[in-house]
Amino acid sequence: AVKGSTFDEFKQWLIRSDLLSGEKGLIDGWKVPTTVYWLYVDGYPVGFGKLRHFLTNQLRIEGGHIGYAIRPSQRNKGYGTVLLKMMIEEARKMNIDRVLLTIRNNNAASINVALNNNGKIERVCEERHYIWIDC
Repeated sequence: AVKGSTFDEFKQWLIRSDLLSGEKGLIDGWKVPTTVYWLYVDGYPVGFGKLRHFLTNQLRIEGGHIGYAIRPSQRNKGYGTVLLKMMIEEARKMNIDRVLLTIRNNNAASINVALNNNGKIERVCEERHYIWIDC
């Protein structure tokens, strides 16, 4: 199970994610086409990330282009930096010039991952860091 979901719920999430990656425009007025990437090490999934193909006004505030997660047992091994680097390359292939990450202020590890990938902090507000990375 992933985050408390059953295997069947996880399979349904994978199906929805696959369908979402094929969309071309806004969905339900706020969702955008999104591609999910998985990072495997020695055949074992250690993390995944989502790349939104474009931003809405709401995603510029909360969400950004990229979100990612590394399995807790595999953190602090550099996998977040590797995954984000790969996703930036995928964004470049989609002709996205730069990507936005909106990272909660208490997530120092993720802020460091973004900065390790040449991220530039645009601003910091009460809740989040807004970090842009050129592709």
